[in-house]
Amino acid sequence: MQEKQKKIIRWSSLVLILFTTVSVWYLNYLTDFMMDDEWYSTLLYSDAPIQNISDIIHAQIWHYFNWGGRSMAHGLLQLILLCGEHWADIFNTGMTLLLSWLICEVSGRRGFPYFFAAMSMLLGLNANWRMSMFWESGAANYLYMAGFLLAFLYCYLRYEDRGEKNLPGIALWILPFGLIAGWSNENMGPAVWILSLLVMILRRKNHKKIPLWMYLGNISCLAGSILMIAAPGNFVRSEETAEDARGLLWNLFLRCYSETKGAFEYLFPALILAVVLLVICVGILKEKIGKENLLLLVGALLSWGAMVLSPHYPDRASFGTMVLLICVILSLAGKAVDRQKENAWMYYGCSLLVWLRGMYFFMEYVGLFKGWIT
Repeated sequence: MQEKQKKIIRWSSLVLILFTTVSVWYLNYLTDFMMDDEWYSTLLYSDAPIQNISDIIHAQIWHYFNWGGRSMAHGLLQLILLCGEHWADIFNTGMTLLLSWLICEVSGRRGFPYFFAAMSMLLGLNANWRMSMFWESGAANYLYMAGFLLAFLYCYLRYEDRGEKNLPGIALWILPFGLIAGWSNENMGPAVWILSLLVMILRRKNHKKIPLWMYLGNISCLAGSILMIAAPGNFVRSEETAEDARGLLWNLFLRCYSETKGAFEYLFPALILAVVLLVICVGILKEKIGKENLLLLVGALLSWGAMVLSPHYPDRASFGTMVLLICVILSLAGKAVDRQKENAWMYYGCSLLVWLRGMYFFMEYVGLFKGWIT
């Protein structure tokens, strides 16, 4: 009976993954370049359209000194915009699949059911799936950067699981990976740098050797974070959104309100699932949370808390924190399934409910776009 249940779950997951992939592509197809996309399609300092990589480099140099420090995300954005909408639809769909796979790898769970659950949560728990995954500027800043962040974290969190064997050539490619991860966005870059540092500290505490690539990646990630935060363009832009006129206490109140809204609105569905699984695994099944999950929870807390330093906390900025929570949810769900294989259908049923929530958002968007809903 368990074997039959396992096959049903596996094959139905594959079918739903294929259906969801087509749906993601179709919604990307419906979503045109808009808003910031139109500006980033130009040289930024003039209305002339970008025509090659050299134009992108010149535009990003101007951007770094005059508007903001997210050079990696916006450079990637301009490269995608240069390729055109057709390729952007394909790239975004592929990145959604890649990020789902990376979530499975970081959480230590593989197979179609876990991949389906990861993909479902990216859509169903997302505070603003359209602006973080389908709007091109949002996708570059959050969807794509989350992929680099998880790839970088995987190297550190799963090193012991690989028998402490180095990935081929890691001492070389960890440098650009760390740089991009640190230079991703203001709350996630520093949080991931701290996580990589904590992994090294824990290894030192346990009298384990710290390989050279961990030092290199950590330094590279720190350098990326500093380059992003210290960009002259950030100070130019901050002058346009100054809060001084409102007073210190009022600004402090608004910052605290934004943080609370982030936890109880943007991240609340993911937090609820994480807490429920923590209760099941730790309180009922007496399973250990695991070092990796604790580190991911610390990273989620840091990336959420870091937004108190920003005058704005848009819902799409919670995407990276949500991804870290999804990794924890998937890992804990796997622990529960390992202990209660006969109840695997219950956890699969929960992932179906999350998937249905994501599909509801999709169908609503299509209905509004087509004029079926007014």
